[in-house]
Amino acid sequence: MAKRVFISFDYDNDRHYKNLLLAWNANKEFDFELYDASLKVAINSEDAKYIKTQIKPKIVAAGYLLCIVGKEAGMNDWIRWETQTAVDAGKKLIGVKLEKGNISPPELLNNKATWAMSFTFDAIKKAVEQA
Repeated sequence: MAKRVFISFDYDNDRHYKNLLLAWNANKEFDFELYDASLKVAINSEDAKYIKTQIKPKIVAAGYLLCIVGKEAGMNDWIRWETQTAVDAGKKLIGVKLEKGNISPPELLNNKATWAMSFTFDAIKKAVEQA
């Protein structure tokens, strides 16, 4: 059965990597289901609590959280919240480094994430399979 994977990423800087993951998802070699839990419409709210109520069920519905670790990921409050929400829900974590020197969110480092140290099809496939 396919693994259901929520993708956490920095929308402003790394959304094209998320889109590439979704394109790879069509490949039969991927034995997991990357599900695009991105909100389909803009939420007309700056109320973080409300926005979290829209995202949390999507994280809970997945078995895994895959975090794209770009240059801003370690300091991105939304990525950190999504990752901690996955930890609290007992989800397995997968970190994908875009560059080796990028700072990882502490929630990944402190909770036994499986890692892909490069953004390649094979590295990500292997990390997901090992998670």
